[in-house]
Amino acid sequence: MVQSPVSAAPEAIAAQTDVRVWVNGQIVDAEGARLPHLTHSFHYGLGAFEGIRAYEVAPGVGAVFRLDDHIRRLIASCHLVTLDKALTFSHADLTQACVATLQANRLSEGYLRPVIYLGAGAMGIGATSNPVHALVAGWKWGAYLGDEGLRRGIACCISSFQRPGHATTLTKGKLTGQYINSILAKREAVGNGYDEAILLNEQGYITEATGENVFMVKDNQLITPPLGMNILAGITRATMIEMACDRGIIVVERPFARDELYCADEVFLTGTAAEVTPVRAVDGRNIGQGQRGPMTELLQQGYFDIVRGRDSRYARWLTRFDLP
Repeated sequence: MVQSPVSAAPEAIAAQTDVRVWVNGQIVDAEGARLPHLTHSFHYGLGAFEGIRAYEVAPGVGAVFRLDDHIRRLIASCHLVTLDKALTFSHADLTQACVATLQANRLSEGYLRPVIYLGAGAMGIGATSNPVHALVAGWKWGAYLGDEGLRRGIACCISSFQRPGHATTLTKGKLTGQYINSILAKREAVGNGYDEAILLNEQGYITEATGENVFMVKDNQLITPPLGMNILAGITRATMIEMACDRGIIVVERPFARDELYCADEVFLTGTAAEVTPVRAVDGRNIGQGQRGPMTELLQQGYFDIVRGRDSRYARWLTRFDLP
């Protein structure tokens, strides 16, 4: 069993007092946000969600990163599973809800979880008349894969679980029930001493990690699976590609298998929660020098400069707000 020195971030968020949650247009306390036990999405997993980060850019001033893109993807996910037909909140409503949730919890820096879900009513797979609810929660969350993981890199394994294919799931939707496969892959990886799992598809190509997109560096080129494969269209992924192109780095979107990944010069994962996390080893094989590589460090630093408001070229991606 591989023993990783990386201390992963805790899976559970510690109990917080005075939590405020946006529910169907109103800010309520945690008690007011409790769901009925017959909430349809709780039983059957039909729901859409997003993970969004805000960063403090000045004392008492926060900035939500690519909020517009996240809400657009949330609504698109609802459309994929027909939840949009009864969704009564607009793009503008959900955008404002995210900012209001951060302000209500006095978070200039934090993580947001908007969820669109089917409420209580009829039970059974075919229920179509249940109300569609919207909820936004927010909390303080540090490095998803550990602060040390951001610096030194993490150890990954190729999972025995596959990423579901286009014929079996809606791979471009960020949907609650679809994450069971990722949960099982993550549990398997952590149980075997790794920090994260990377999933193949049915053809044996690298797709993504349990909650992150995958990049590798080879011969000074940045390579990542194409959007036509069964991967999520990650917003941090798109950010990396644009940043790399702006810096003159050649970006190639193409399929690759585990053997190419083993022999990469560098590997890193991207995601709103994971941010830009280097991978130092896969299946016990060192990647490059077994530490964060120079291109990973360059893009990682560039990413944190953007989200913290230190790079004005990308100011359009920041939705700034003041704490009350």
